[in-house]
This record gives sequence, structure tokens and C-alpha cells, in this order.
Amino acid sequence: MKHYVITIKELPQSVEYAERCIRSGSRHGLMIEMFDAITPQNTDIVAKMKEEELSPLGFTDRYSRMDNCMAAFLSHYSLWKKCMEMRMPITIFEHDAIVVDQLNSTIPFHRIVNLGKPSYGNYRIPSHLGTGPLTHKRYFGGAHAYRINQWGAKDLVTQAKLQAGPTDVFMNTKSFPYLQEHYPWKVEVKDKFTTIQKVAGCIAKHGWDSDYEIL
Repeated sequence: MKHYVITIKELPQSVEYAERCIRSGSRHGLMIEMFDAITPQNTDIVAKMKEEELSPLGFTDRYSRMDNCMAAFLSHYSLWKKCMEMRMPITIFEHDAIVVDQLNSTIPFHRIVNLGKPSYGNYRIPSHLGTGPLTHKRYFGGAHAYRINQWGAKDLVTQAKLQAGPTDVFMNTKSFPYLQEHYPWKVEVKDKFTTIQKVAGCIAKHGWDSDYEIL
């Protein structure tokens, strides 16, 4: 099993956070590798979306900057395709994730399992211990930590070509009724900046305060 943290290599803050994620994983039994993020600075996002046959229509909202949101989705999408090619489970982290508890490779799951504590808004506490149905929201409350296998990855890629959107909301129980989460959560977000959201999208973040940066 492989473990990746999506990293904006040209942004020092992202590299610093990703290195923190890697260190936290090492303390809890994981060897996490950096994965180069797709950004508007290193990729023609509109052309890449067209190349992958993905529609931009689902990325228009008041919470995020459209090109940045599509770029983040494409970063995850690239890892989904990589998972399909490797035919083995992978764990995907965003750069602001921190592993806070032992996270081994034997956690049981069906196709896609959330591993992270929600990073914004209200949420429900799962009543189960271990792996069970997605409970905290009807969608992922942040796409900062989850594990997929090749069949889950194929489902994500297939659905993306029908209706793509912001990564966390894209992974919802309407499109993927079998979504799971592992509780207690093994990963939390510690963030003080965003490259995706506008102010409206940051206010609900649990890390939001007057020092929070929109880069």
C-alpha cells in the first residue's frame, strides 16, 4: 500500500505542511510520499479538464476560486487514476493533514473510507468504532485523508466524467452510497492558509481566525 500527500512544490508553505504530514505519519506507522499537485501555475487547467473529459460546471460557487478548485480536484483525480493503474489501495492526504493516531494498512474497508476528522462546519459523531458507514456528513467534511482501492478509484473516475465538483462534496452518499469512515478519526487538519477558498469558504473552517491567509 502507498500513501501520498498532495503538495504544491512551488509554494513553500505547502511544502512545509506536507513535511509536517510526513513526519506525523512516520510517528504513527506510515511512510508518506509527496505527490506533485496540479495548480493553475503549472498546468493549463481548462485544457486539462477538457483532456480528461471533465465538465467545469460543477465548480462554480461562491466559496472557492474556480481554477484553484478544479486544480485541487485534478490532483486527487490523478491519484485515483494512479490507484487504478497500480491495482493496490492507496491513502491520500492533503498537505494540511496531520496523522494523530496509529494508522496501519489493515484497516478494513469496501472501496472508499474517510480517515479524517471534519475540518469545517457542523458534523455528527459516528456511533460505531472502527469502519462503518459515512456518518459525520452526507459528504466528506474535507478531502484531507481517505483511503481507496482500485474499484473505488474506478467509481470516482467514472462519476467524475458525469459530474465533477469540489473534491470533498463530490464524495457524497448520493453518488457513492457505500462510503465509509473509520472512527475514532486518525487524521486532523491544522491549517492557517488556503489556496482554494474565498473568504466565504473559509469562515466555516475550524482553523479560521484573523490570522488565516488566503494565498
